[in-house]
Amino acid sequence: MDTLFSTFWSHYHWEAALASLVAIVLINKVLTWLVFRHPDVQRMYALNQQEDSKKWKLEKYPPIVNAGKKVGLACNVIFFTLIVPFSASLQAEALWHVLLDVVLILMVYDFFYYFVHRFLFHGNGAMRKVHAVHHQARNPTFIDASYVHPLETFIGLALYLGTVPLLAAITGTFSVATVVVTYLIYVRLNQINHVHLDLPRFPFKTMTWAAQKHHVHHENMHKGNYATITLFYDKLFGTYE
Repeated sequence: MDTLFSTFWSHYHWEAALASLVAIVLINKVLTWLVFRHPDVQRMYALNQQEDSKKWKLEKYPPIVNAGKKVGLACNVIFFTLIVPFSASLQAEALWHVLLDVVLILMVYDFFYYFVHRFLFHGNGAMRKVHAVHHQARNPTFIDASYVHPLETFIGLALYLGTVPLLAAITGTFSVATVVVTYLIYVRLNQINHVHLDLPRFPFKTMTWAAQKHHVHHENMHKGNYATITLFYDKLFGTYE
């Protein structure tokens, strides 16, 4: 029993998980503060807030959003207590290696998500009705990133949270920097994709393009653009709109 516990504890890098969580919170706050100092971003934020406040007054929004938050909290507790400690370490890695790992994790996750989104959520089964809750938003604003059926929220998070340990088991543990960057990109892109944006100038032009492409997807249940990180797989498999 002692040997089993010692083996478990030797592979449980709680320091890496704690460092990842703290870094994510701090970097997220700093980036938010910096970005929202831009007047154009402030203008877009005001427009989204105006629409979000109208939607929040609708009876259907609060229960779905609040249920999704509870699922998200539970998944994140599991991620930082049971997944990151076995998938990350404080060992320093070269910048090129971190960037390679970031691309690997996000592209593998997006591959899984593309097929789940296309064939499960937009198929002919029961999950189509689950996904239809999210597709009630024809012109999404910020709140619609959270207006998702709790079951879909769980599946989407599980795909990302499961990709990290899967790849760690194959390639070895990732650095804290890799976990932090992939987590921030995953969360922020899923939010940006639903925000109403009209920022055609640098450095926000690419974010506007990504949001507009996902808004095309929301026009109805028959549109493409199923991937969430990039549209590479949509272009590869002929579903790019």
